[in-house]
Amino acid sequence: MSHIPVLLKEVVDKLRPKAGETVLDATAGRGGHAKVLGEQLGPSGHLILLDADQASLSKAHQNVSSLACRVTAIRGNFRRVNSLLDETGVKQVNVALFDLGFSSDQLTESGRGFSFLTEEPLLMTLADLPEEGLTAYEVVNEWCGDELERIFRDYGEERHAKVITQAIIIARREAPIATTRQLAELIRQVVPRGYANARLHPATRTFQALRIAVNSELEALAEGMTGIWAKLVPGGRLGVISFHSLEAKIVKTYFKSLVASDEGELLTKHALKPEYAEVKQNPRARSAQLRVIAKKLILKL
Repeated sequence: MSHIPVLLKEVVDKLRPKAGETVLDATAGRGGHAKVLGEQLGPSGHLILLDADQASLSKAHQNVSSLACRVTAIRGNFRRVNSLLDETGVKQVNVALFDLGFSSDQLTESGRGFSFLTEEPLLMTLADLPEEGLTAYEVVNEWCGDELERIFRDYGEERHAKVITQAIIIARREAPIATTRQLAELIRQVVPRGYANARLHPATRTFQALRIAVNSELEALAEGMTGIWAKLVPGGRLGVISFHSLEAKIVKTYFKSLVASDEGELLTKHALKPEYAEVKQNPRARSAQLRVIAKKLILKL
């Protein structure tokens, strides 16, 4: 399955990578954005690929192998971007991009339980090995009801969070909920019929909430943006593509704080969203929002 980078034209137009610059794709995925950004850098430029998933990082590296610029691949979570760059000897970055979406192959082919469309173990971890971090199995089978309901409501914006939580508590008393289809079918059975038959699969929001909780995605986003801001040169540009309201709020709030402290200047007055043609070609892009900020050339002391 091919991966289509979202808002590609807008990313290039707003981040404006130039020959000789250092560009970081902090969520390399398959390298769709990175390849087009790297094409602008020339032989004297430096493209850095960062991803927590080694399989994705390898695909991205292969995808950009024909570029003239120097390429460095780093495996790690972008929440540690500052220290990871330090370890690699990178002192400053001109352009950085965070694409917070998941590629189609991560969702459907990873074998880690991100999708309810296939029968997979409940992992949902971005780490290469389950023992490297928390898993969705642990969350579903071990967390208390109050915490489950909170993450389904807050992270998934699931209006039937209480009903779903109660069903999980009852089911796991009999036997652990171990697979994606077990959980998805349980959700389908307990939510109202109209909700279960709606266009959006009734397990979508619950699976989103579990993925966010397992990978501490919201905390990682806040830490990652703070870390890369410290690495940006004056005049450097930071772009973030978010896909749901919680991410968007964190990005918007952080960018506003940088403007308020006179450190940054917004390059997108409002979030940029995909045009109809892009959504028609790639339905996954429909909820994408791009925000871009530049680091001011002269900071007030």
